[in-house]
Amino acid sequence: MTRRLRAWATALLLVVVFAAPDVAQTRARNVVVVTIDGLRWQELFGGAQSEYFSRNRAGDPGIVEQRFAGATAAERRATLMPFFWSVVAAQGQVFGDPSKNSRARVTNGLWFSYPGYSEMFAGVADPRIESNDKIANPNITVLEWLNGRDGFRGRVAAFGAWDVLPSILNVERSRLPVGSGFTPVPNPKTDRDRDLNQLARDLPPYWSYGTFDAPVVYAAIDSLRGDKPRVLYLMLGEGDEWAHEGRYDLYLDATHRADRFIQRLWETIQSLPEYRGNTAFLLTTDHGRGATTTDWADHGRKVPAAERTWMAALGPGVPALGVREGVEATASQVAATIAALLGEDFRTAVPGAAPPLTLNR
Repeated sequence: MTRRLRAWATALLLVVVFAAPDVAQTRARNVVVVTIDGLRWQELFGGAQSEYFSRNRAGDPGIVEQRFAGATAAERRATLMPFFWSVVAAQGQVFGDPSKNSRARVTNGLWFSYPGYSEMFAGVADPRIESNDKIANPNITVLEWLNGRDGFRGRVAAFGAWDVLPSILNVERSRLPVGSGFTPVPNPKTDRDRDLNQLARDLPPYWSYGTFDAPVVYAAIDSLRGDKPRVLYLMLGEGDEWAHEGRYDLYLDATHRADRFIQRLWETIQSLPEYRGNTAFLLTTDHGRGATTTDWADHGRKVPAAERTWMAALGPGVPALGVREGVEATASQVAATIAALLGEDFRTAVPGAAPPLTLNR
């Protein structure tokens, strides 16, 4: 090789080394996925909507309306979900804001929970999933797939009060540890584990299927501290329940509390050396809701507006692009995105799965 050619090759190598993105450096080692069941994009991007509140005869705003009030959509959403907008949106990416010509949606055409979660974790809508019945999911989810791979085996965990979650993840086949129903800790080993399960049973059984979100969140945080999963999924469900009951005030309260739970998870991650600086977060919902004061409490086949959702990502592998403009995202992209953040390709196992979200420009 001539001296000139050698110098040219050296210069080219330096350009490649210093200009190309360092994939290994930006790849996440761990991923935390959180879903907020049935949270509308309208509240995520616009905060509390005054026309949805019930008022007294004098028309005076109630305590909750005053608590989440604001002069602009930006003020209201920051009041409702302060961590999401000060950290997630500022340091990560958010999809689905119609004012930015961005759309996020589910593709299953049914617009309720089991089909949404199956699409989300299997990477494709499956017409066989057409109810919320406890039927073992025939699809391999990305959580099950990762749990069978070297480096992840036995290090994937899921938590959610809804007692259909074990069916969605097909625990009989996948053998994934899933805390659900009134047993947020699936395999209690310590007195604290047993106390959490007892607390879940001691709280008022307001919903027949399982406990409130808080014990489930505590179980998930304890799992991070003790079991050290590389992939953790947390399902939050209270907001959807209050919405179905037409309680806009409690729906907002649950949304605000979900934001606090996500903050607590993030702060726990930053406090643990095994997770700090190498853990990505992925946040989304399983479906939207009606878009008017008459149908906002509902979703499903007869409520087309429930197709529209939202997504967000934060952490390694996620450039801080904020609220994305002019892009479309689907729930079916979540599975491949979880894998891609970890440097894995879910579509080698499920070729029909949707591609991962495009997290660069």
